[in-house]
Amino acid sequence: MMLKTCWHSLLDFLFPPHCPVCHAYVENQGDWCSKCLREARQTHLILLPAPMHSVIKAAWALGIYRGGLRSLIHDLKYKKRRSVLPYVRTFLRAADFVLPEAYDFAVPVPLHKNRERRRGFNQVEVIFGDWLQEKGVPLRRALLRVRETRPLYDMTPQERKQNLNHAFVLAPGMEQEVAGRHILLLDDILTTGMTLMACAAVLRQAGAACVDVLVFASDHR
Repeated sequence: MMLKTCWHSLLDFLFPPHCPVCHAYVENQGDWCSKCLREARQTHLILLPAPMHSVIKAAWALGIYRGGLRSLIHDLKYKKRRSVLPYVRTFLRAADFVLPEAYDFAVPVPLHKNRERRRGFNQVEVIFGDWLQEKGVPLRRALLRVRETRPLYDMTPQERKQNLNHAFVLAPGMEQEVAGRHILLLDDILTTGMTLMACAAVLRQAGAACVDVLVFASDHR
Protein backbone atom coordinates (compact mmCIF):
# COMPACT_ATOMS: atom_id res chain seq x y z
CA MET A 1 0.00 0.00 0.00
CA MET A 2 2.82 2.40 0.88
CA LEU A 3 4.58 1.61 -2.42
CA LYS A 4 1.36 2.29 -4.32
CA THR A 5 0.88 5.61 -2.51
CA CYS A 6 4.45 6.66 -3.29
CA TRP A 7 4.00 5.71 -6.94
CA HIS A 8 0.83 7.80 -7.24
CA SER A 9 2.56 10.72 -5.53
CA LEU A 10 5.42 10.49 -8.03
CA LEU A 11 2.98 10.43 -10.95
CA ASP A 12 1.16 13.46 -9.56
CA PHE A 13 4.49 15.28 -9.28
CA LEU A 14 5.58 14.41 -12.82
CA PHE A 15 2.12 14.76 -14.37
CA PRO A 16 0.07 17.15 -12.21
CA PRO A 17 -3.67 16.37 -12.22
CA HIS A 18 -5.72 18.74 -14.33
CA CYS A 19 -9.33 19.31 -15.36
CA PRO A 20 -10.09 17.53 -18.66
CA VAL A 21 -11.79 20.61 -20.12
CA CYS A 22 -10.02 23.80 -19.04
CA HIS A 23 -6.82 22.03 -17.85
CA ALA A 24 -6.75 23.90 -14.55
CA TYR A 25 -4.82 22.05 -11.87
CA VAL A 26 -6.97 19.88 -9.57
CA GLU A 27 -6.30 17.84 -6.47
CA ASN A 28 -6.47 14.26 -7.77
CA GLN A 29 -6.20 12.37 -11.03
CA GLY A 30 -9.69 12.16 -12.52
CA ASP A 31 -10.97 15.32 -10.83
CA TRP A 32 -12.68 18.15 -12.69
CA CYS A 33 -12.74 21.81 -11.73
CA SER A 34 -16.11 22.69 -10.24
CA LYS A 35 -17.07 25.08 -13.07
CA CYS A 36 -16.47 22.61 -15.92
CA LEU A 37 -18.13 19.76 -14.06
CA ARG A 38 -21.20 21.91 -13.38
CA GLU A 39 -21.47 22.96 -17.04
CA ALA A 40 -21.10 19.39 -18.36
CA ARG A 41 -23.32 17.76 -15.73
CA GLN A 42 -26.79 18.59 -16.95
CA THR A 43 -28.87 15.45 -16.72
CA HIS A 44 -31.98 15.87 -18.81
CA LEU A 45 -34.92 14.08 -20.32
CA ILE A 46 -34.73 13.95 -24.11
CA LEU A 47 -37.93 14.76 -25.96
CA LEU A 48 -38.19 12.02 -28.57
CA PRO A 49 -39.99 12.44 -31.90
CA ALA A 50 -43.24 10.53 -32.23
CA PRO A 51 -41.90 7.56 -34.28
CA MET A 52 -39.39 6.73 -31.55
CA HIS A 53 -42.05 6.52 -28.87
CA SER A 54 -43.38 3.40 -30.53
CA VAL A 55 -40.29 1.49 -29.32
CA ILE A 56 -38.65 3.71 -26.65
CA LYS A 57 -40.60 4.75 -23.58
CA ALA A 58 -38.21 7.46 -22.34
CA ALA A 59 -34.64 8.68 -22.90
CA TRP A 60 -32.18 10.55 -20.68
CA ALA A 61 -28.73 12.07 -21.14
CA LEU A 62 -26.35 12.51 -18.23
CA GLY A 63 -24.61 15.54 -19.68
CA ILE A 64 -24.12 17.99 -22.52
CA TYR A 65 -22.06 16.68 -25.42
CA ARG A 66 -20.48 20.02 -26.27
CA GLY A 67 -20.20 21.00 -22.63
CA GLY A 68 -16.92 19.16 -22.05
CA LEU A 69 -17.85 15.54 -22.71
CA ARG A 70 -17.12 15.59 -26.44
CA SER A 71 -13.34 15.46 -25.99
CA LEU A 72 -13.59 12.57 -23.51
CA ILE A 73 -15.74 10.52 -25.87
CA HIS A 74 -13.51 11.24 -28.87
CA ASP A 75 -10.33 10.39 -26.96
CA LEU A 76 -11.83 7.09 -25.85
CA LYS A 77 -13.47 6.09 -29.15
CA TYR A 78 -11.00 7.29 -31.75
CA LYS A 79 -7.69 7.55 -29.90
CA LYS A 80 -8.25 4.52 -27.62
CA ARG A 81 -7.19 6.54 -24.57
CA ARG A 82 -8.39 4.63 -21.54
CA SER A 83 -6.60 7.27 -19.49
CA VAL A 84 -9.80 9.37 -19.71
CA LEU A 85 -11.82 6.78 -17.78
CA PRO A 86 -11.06 8.29 -14.33
CA TYR A 87 -12.69 11.52 -15.58
CA VAL A 88 -15.66 9.51 -16.85
CA ARG A 89 -16.08 7.77 -13.48
CA THR A 90 -15.90 11.07 -11.60
CA PHE A 91 -18.54 12.52 -13.90
CA LEU A 92 -20.86 9.53 -13.46
CA ARG A 93 -20.61 9.77 -9.67
CA ALA A 94 -21.28 13.51 -9.80
CA ALA A 95 -24.28 13.05 -12.11
CA ASP A 96 -26.04 11.22 -9.28
CA PHE A 97 -28.65 9.84 -11.67
CA VAL A 98 -31.39 7.77 -10.05
CA LEU A 99 -32.65 5.00 -12.30
CA PRO A 100 -36.37 5.62 -12.86
CA GLU A 101 -37.31 1.97 -12.41
CA ALA A 102 -35.87 -1.45 -11.57
CA TYR A 103 -34.41 -2.66 -14.85
CA ASP A 104 -33.78 -6.35 -15.38
CA PHE A 105 -30.58 -5.53 -17.23
CA ALA A 106 -28.88 -2.97 -19.47
CA VAL A 107 -27.90 -3.49 -23.10
CA PRO A 108 -25.09 -1.54 -24.81
CA VAL A 109 -25.45 -0.54 -28.44
CA PRO A 110 -23.09 -3.04 -30.09
CA LEU A 111 -20.17 -2.40 -32.40
CA HIS A 112 -19.58 -4.53 -35.46
CA LYS A 113 -17.02 -7.21 -34.62
CA ASN A 114 -14.47 -5.73 -37.02
CA ARG A 115 -14.71 -2.27 -35.44
CA GLU A 116 -14.57 -3.65 -31.92
CA ARG A 117 -11.50 -5.69 -32.83
CA ARG A 118 -9.78 -2.58 -34.21
CA ARG A 119 -10.73 -0.45 -31.20
CA GLY A 120 -10.13 -3.17 -28.63
CA PHE A 121 -13.32 -2.51 -26.66
CA ASN A 122 -16.88 -1.25 -26.84
CA GLN A 123 -16.71 2.27 -25.42
CA VAL A 124 -20.29 2.06 -24.10
CA GLU A 125 -19.36 -0.90 -21.92
CA VAL A 126 -16.24 0.73 -20.46
CA ILE A 127 -18.14 3.97 -19.79
CA PHE A 128 -21.08 2.39 -17.97
CA GLY A 129 -19.85 -1.03 -16.79
CA ASP A 130 -18.54 -0.22 -13.28
CA TRP A 131 -21.27 2.38 -12.67
CA LEU A 132 -24.02 -0.13 -13.46
CA GLN A 133 -22.38 -2.78 -11.31
CA GLU A 134 -22.50 -0.38 -8.35
CA LYS A 135 -26.22 0.07 -9.01
CA GLY A 136 -26.81 -3.67 -9.22
CA VAL A 137 -27.85 -3.64 -12.89
CA PRO A 138 -26.24 -6.40 -14.97
CA LEU A 139 -24.94 -5.69 -18.46
CA ARG A 140 -26.03 -8.08 -21.21
CA ARG A 141 -24.80 -8.27 -24.81
CA ALA A 142 -28.30 -8.94 -26.07
CA LEU A 143 -27.73 -7.38 -29.49
CA LEU A 144 -25.32 -7.94 -32.36
CA ARG A 145 -24.40 -5.51 -35.13
CA VAL A 146 -24.22 -7.72 -38.20
CA ARG A 147 -23.52 -5.00 -40.77
CA GLU A 148 -20.94 -2.24 -40.62
CA THR A 149 -22.68 1.11 -40.93
CA ARG A 150 -21.49 4.57 -41.91
CA PRO A 151 -21.75 7.65 -39.64
CA LEU A 152 -25.25 9.11 -39.79
CA TYR A 153 -24.65 12.80 -39.20
CA ASP A 154 -24.30 13.80 -42.87
CA MET A 155 -27.15 11.63 -44.20
CA THR A 156 -30.74 12.40 -45.06
CA PRO A 157 -33.43 10.64 -42.97
CA GLN A 158 -34.03 8.16 -45.78
CA GLU A 159 -30.30 7.41 -46.09
CA ARG A 160 -30.05 6.88 -42.34
CA LYS A 161 -32.91 4.42 -42.39
CA GLN A 162 -31.38 2.51 -45.28
CA ASN A 163 -27.94 2.51 -43.64
CA LEU A 164 -29.34 0.90 -40.47
CA ASN A 165 -31.70 -1.51 -42.19
CA HIS A 166 -31.13 -5.02 -40.76
CA ALA A 167 -27.91 -3.83 -39.07
CA PHE A 168 -28.90 -5.22 -35.65
CA VAL A 169 -30.19 -8.60 -34.56
CA LEU A 170 -30.90 -10.32 -31.27
CA ALA A 171 -27.91 -12.28 -29.99
CA PRO A 172 -28.30 -16.07 -30.06
CA GLY A 173 -29.94 -17.51 -26.96
CA MET A 174 -31.33 -14.16 -25.77
CA GLU A 175 -34.97 -14.75 -26.73
CA GLN A 176 -36.10 -15.89 -23.27
CA GLU A 177 -33.82 -13.37 -21.54
CA VAL A 178 -35.46 -10.44 -23.35
CA ALA A 179 -39.12 -11.46 -23.41
CA GLY A 180 -41.16 -9.54 -20.85
CA ARG A 181 -38.14 -7.67 -19.45
CA HIS A 182 -37.61 -4.02 -18.61
CA ILE A 183 -34.40 -3.03 -20.40
CA LEU A 184 -32.13 0.01 -20.25
CA LEU A 185 -30.50 0.61 -23.65
CA LEU A 186 -27.15 2.41 -23.45
CA ASP A 187 -25.05 4.50 -25.83
CA ASP A 188 -22.30 7.09 -25.54
CA ILE A 189 -24.13 9.87 -27.39
CA LEU A 190 -27.51 10.55 -28.94
CA THR A 191 -27.39 12.59 -32.15
CA THR A 192 -30.06 11.55 -34.64
CA GLY A 193 -31.44 8.80 -32.38
CA MET A 194 -31.81 6.45 -35.36
CA THR A 195 -29.29 3.89 -34.07
CA LEU A 196 -31.01 3.68 -30.69
CA MET A 197 -34.40 3.40 -32.37
CA ALA A 198 -33.17 0.51 -34.54
CA CYS A 199 -31.76 -1.32 -31.49
CA ALA A 200 -34.89 -0.72 -29.41
CA ALA A 201 -37.06 -2.05 -32.25
CA VAL A 202 -35.19 -5.38 -32.22
CA LEU A 203 -35.62 -5.68 -28.44
CA ARG A 204 -39.33 -4.84 -28.59
CA GLN A 205 -39.88 -7.28 -31.45
CA ALA A 206 -38.25 -9.94 -29.27
CA GLY A 207 -40.88 -9.27 -26.60
CA ALA A 208 -39.24 -6.74 -24.26
CA ALA A 209 -41.94 -5.15 -22.09
CA CYS A 210 -40.19 -1.78 -21.91
CA VAL A 211 -37.08 -0.17 -23.38
CA ASP A 212 -35.71 3.06 -21.91
CA VAL A 213 -32.57 4.80 -23.17
CA LEU A 214 -29.68 6.31 -21.24
CA VAL A 215 -26.77 8.04 -22.99
CA PHE A 216 -23.62 9.56 -21.58
CA ALA A 217 -24.08 12.83 -23.47
CA SER A 218 -26.42 14.60 -25.84
CA ASP A 219 -27.14 18.14 -26.96
CA HIS A 220 -30.79 17.25 -27.59
CA ARG A 221 -33.32 18.50 -25.06
